[in-house]
Order: sequence, then structure tokens, then C-alpha cells
Amino acid sequence: MVKCLVWDLDDTLWDGVVLEGDEPVPFPAAVRTLHALDRRGVLHAVASRGERAAATAHLAAHGLLDLFTRVEVGWGAKSLAVTRIAADLGIGLDTVAFVDNDPVERAEVAAALPVVRCHPADAVAELPALPEFAHEFVTEESRQRRQLYRTDERRRAAEATHAGPPADFLASLGLVLEVRRAGPADLARAHELTVRTHQLNTTGVTFSLAELRALCASPRHEVLVARLRDRFGSYGTVGLAVTELRPAATVLRLLLMSCRVLSRGAGAALLDHLVHTALAAGRRPVAEFVPTAVNRQMLVTLRFAGFAVEDDAGDRWTLAIDPARPPAARAHPVRVVTA
Repeated sequence: MVKCLVWDLDDTLWDGVVLEGDEPVPFPAAVRTLHALDRRGVLHAVASRGERAAATAHLAAHGLLDLFTRVEVGWGAKSLAVTRIAADLGIGLDTVAFVDNDPVERAEVAAALPVVRCHPADAVAELPALPEFAHEFVTEESRQRRQLYRTDERRRAAEATHAGPPADFLASLGLVLEVRRAGPADLARAHELTVRTHQLNTTGVTFSLAELRALCASPRHEVLVARLRDRFGSYGTVGLAVTELRPAATVLRLLLMSCRVLSRGAGAALLDHLVHTALAAGRRPVAEFVPTAVNRQMLVTLRFAGFAVEDDAGDRWTLAIDPARPPAARAHPVRVVTA
């Protein structure tokens, strides 16, 4: 799924070059696409030629500036701008799309970043109908995604001016992770997480609404969702855990945490909570892991939590913790509460 659409401006979003004195009106089809994708939770960003002040002033004059979470305007390679945008948003390049009227610019981005999907400007009206943009469900989380990133900008600004080690800043946030059983109102967001989250994801398994509903009703399974908040506000529902409860083991079939909170330590805090809950119930913690090109960080998280590889089938691993040698309790910047 595309998480961010990166736009060129001149002759793409509008017909004309702002820096040359033009005052072009944005194409109506482009504006419709901007709003349609924003409602689905797709972020927008800018990678364009020109001067930032002129570009942002023109966007603001037409009431569009607030729709863009990141604006990169300058004279460097657009592939570098796209790379910075993805890193800044904490998303993989394979979840980014790029639209530009200039075939040379599209070719440069495609050559440097082959996983980024590139589209010509004359296809803008059709983008919302493409499968990678046609998100199955529009959740409350989707509708608020841009605002969640805006809140994160305030956090980043505070972090940039913080005097002291990064650990002290994390401690100052007052991070709280609320973990609870998923209910009917959580299922659309849980499904969305399984199809959107790849970096902090143990297996990459996706669950339909019907499958999640069945798992919630099963006495042999547990579906947990996790919401994160701090002194700046909520991050929304960022985590999901699906476990199978066996007589002697708790098997983690899926654990994922939104890449937006990669630096907050929420994944490790949730995993430790699951481990200690399993041990307290007299069950051995077991985790399934499917290696991908982007989820190595999740394997590192499992290993630091005390999981050791028991079986390596190449495309699927089984890791477990020995109850006779439980991991020592770790301090986290995140306080876990259950509801």
C-alpha cells in the first residue's frame, strides 16, 4: 500500500512555473486527488524544483499547504528529496509513490529508487482508483493520520531543542502504552495495521475482518491492540499482537508496531509485556518469525527480549524463551498499562 504520495509542483499540480512569475491555479483533478487520498490516510509531500518560500506561499494561497506533511523544494536530485521524505516520515521507500510531469525526473527517481512507484502528471485523476491507493477501509486513524504526523512534528521540534541525552528526552515524554483486548470497533484498524506495517512485523501475516472477528471469539486465541500516548497527545492505535494459547505455550503468531513509533521503544515494551504475561500463566513464550527485506529490526527486538532460535526453516523461524531461564526485567521509557 502507498503511504505517501510525493508531488512535483510546477506543471504537475498546476500549469505554470511559480518562480517565473506565473500565478497558476491548481488543476481541479489534482485537488480532488489530494483530498480523496488524504481522507484515506495517504500522506502527501512535495519534491519540486524552485525556492521553498515561493512554493509554500503559492500552496498556502490556494489553501493546500496544510495537506502536505513534508515540503522539499530546491535544486538537488529529486530521488534524494524522496529519500529524505521517507526517512523523515519513518516509512519504507516501497510505500512511496511519486508524480511528476517530466519523464526525465521520473526516470531519475525510478533509476535511483526502483521500489518507488512513479506516475506521470496526466494520470493524477486515476491514482485513487489504483489498487495500491484503494485502501479497503477508512478508519478514524486514517482520517487523523495527517494530524498525527503534525503532532509528531511538535515532538520532533521539542527533541531538537532538548539539552541532554536522547534517553532523557524519551523519559520526559511520559510515554504510556495501553494494551487491551480488541473489540469490534478495533478490527478495521487492526486489519489496516497488518497491511500497512512491515518494518516492525514478525511474520507479515494479514488478517481479514472475518478472520480477526473469529480470532477474537476463539478461546484459544487472543487479539490485543495497543494505543500509545505522551504529553503531546495520542499516537493512536500503533500495535497489534495475535497469540495462540496452547496448554504449555503462548505462541506469538503476529506482533507488529507502527513504524511511526520506531524510536520510542514501544515494540520492546509490548513484547516484554507479552513475555511476562505468558510466563505468569505458566506458558512458554514462543514466537514465529518470517524474515523479509525490511523487518530485521523486529528480529533484533525478539533477540534482545530473550528469544532464541529453535528452528530455522529458511523462510520461517521459530524462537522461544526457556521458562527455566526467564529474561531479566528491563527498564523501558514506555509504561505499559492494561485495560
